[in-house]
Amino acid sequence: MLRDLAQPRNVAVHSTSELAGSAAKAATADDKAKREKGQAPLRRKPELRPLPIKPLGISLQLTPWDVLHSLGRANVLARQGAGRGLAEHWASLKYCQALTGNDGRYMALSTEGRNPRRHYAATQSGELGIGFALALARRVLAAQYPDHSVSVIDAEIAMRAGWTLTGKEAGRSSAPRRPAFFLEVWKPGEPSRVIPVTCKGTHGHAAQVHKQLATASADVEGIHIGPYNETPAFVFGTTLPKKSESITLYLLQAPGDGTLWDAKDLRLDPPVEDRSIAPGIDAPTDPHEEPPVGYHVRPEECGWFGRVLAQADAAGLMAFTGGGEPTAQYLTKRQGKGHFEAFTHAGTGIVQDVTHTIHGKKFVGTDHVFRLNGVRVEAFSGLEEDLFDHLHDGRVEQYRHEAHALRDSWDSDPWDAKWHGPVSLHPDGTVMALRHLRLS
Repeated sequence: MLRDLAQPRNVAVHSTSELAGSAAKAATADDKAKREKGQAPLRRKPELRPLPIKPLGISLQLTPWDVLHSLGRANVLARQGAGRGLAEHWASLKYCQALTGNDGRYMALSTEGRNPRRHYAATQSGELGIGFALALARRVLAAQYPDHSVSVIDAEIAMRAGWTLTGKEAGRSSAPRRPAFFLEVWKPGEPSRVIPVTCKGTHGHAAQVHKQLATASADVEGIHIGPYNETPAFVFGTTLPKKSESITLYLLQAPGDGTLWDAKDLRLDPPVEDRSIAPGIDAPTDPHEEPPVGYHVRPEECGWFGRVLAQADAAGLMAFTGGGEPTAQYLTKRQGKGHFEAFTHAGTGIVQDVTHTIHGKKFVGTDHVFRLNGVRVEAFSGLEEDLFDHLHDGRVEQYRHEAHALRDSWDSDPWDAKWHGPVSLHPDGTVMALRHLRLS
């Protein structure tokens, strides 16, 4: 099973004009159904387009372990309770035996992965959809911007620094739609480019993905960054067939710039302050009308938002290595600072007290020991030692300078013979590794 986690598999990717047309038809059908019920149609990105995957030189090949690493990094700030050591930090481990390869050497669900309980199937498709989508997104943006780094940031964590995100908090029956993640494309000394992302997953067929992409286009339309209607976006759908068919990723993009123009040479180390940003999107509408519902990072707020993103990214990195106070320093009260100051689950030992050497480099982080098919295994998640020291001590700028310089230097071998198990090293300096626990 450990070898299977490290086995590279092909993953089919579709991004075509036909897919864009099918998603548009699904949106039109949904709008019609809402009008017939007396409901207002959703505001969506005005145009979704295919992404030219082939010209980018993308041949998507992933290991199951890399997918789980991507999912683990994405969910680590989810704040699911005091037992977060199991509830979120290690949530991806429940899929250790869910992915395999089929006869065509493409990634597919294993026998175990194809048989979740009915109430759990939606959770499985949604979470694995996140892992696949973000793994693909990093590859796509690395090819588009080869001299930049890419960070994946939990959108809710970032946005809570500026807005109330629930209907109850804002005195409404429901909150505006918003993306699930931000992709920040950055390079030290230059303004970042920000791309809202929503990831969907289904055990159904492509027709269900078309509906999901139509809904996702409303999620990413919920926030505008900088000038109105100049914010790019990615929407992903992933099919995980319950037969031995290949897993397939579907991807569309909305054009735009998304540059935080006022964020050049921004100081990233000072703590972020919560703000109360006026709700609504500054769209060119009748001044006597209410602005469209949603969130807008106006040009004068771009510098502040750039710092929010960098520190939310740092919080995610620290949480991945064990959480606690080093994570809390990068969060505001509304973002959940108190949660990471107060809770460490004694039964899981989420503390930054473990050092391992992976592919010849030292990493600092945390571990989790559990049984897999009756065999004790050890999972380790961490950050390269020098990069860890920078973030532990509040040096976000130094981390970014050195992580950017190192982004192409990490060993890509999915198996470490000295570790005796699968490993995944990401350009941000994080590692996730698994091995059979041999007791002396």
